[in-house]
Amino acid sequence: MKRLSYAALATALAVASSAMAQQAPAPTTPTAPAADAGAAVTAGMPVKDNTGATIGSVASVQPGPGGAPVATIKMGAKTFTVATNSLAVIGGAATINATQAQVEGMLPKS
Repeated sequence: MKRLSYAALATALAVASSAMAQQAPAPTTPTAPAADAGAAVTAGMPVKDNTGATIGSVASVQPGPGGAPVATIKMGAKTFTVATNSLAVIGGAATINATQAQVEGMLPKS
């Protein structure tokens, strides 16, 4: 299983979202769906990128370093882990704030 450091993924997602915010004006309508309040990331949940495309599924959720929960995400033949607080649950799917290409670019090359 390939592991992406939590700090590297969080930093990359923050940079990606910052860059996207600078490149595109904020939409006026319709508004983006809000995260489901209080919904937890669970095994079997689909994973979507920030375009709304389904890119994989949550294989498991377990305690990570320090006890904070991490999700193992299966994306095709690739598997990676990410802190669950880096994912938003929207419409029953875990959503990551990056495109599939950006996520693939952060994963170690095999």
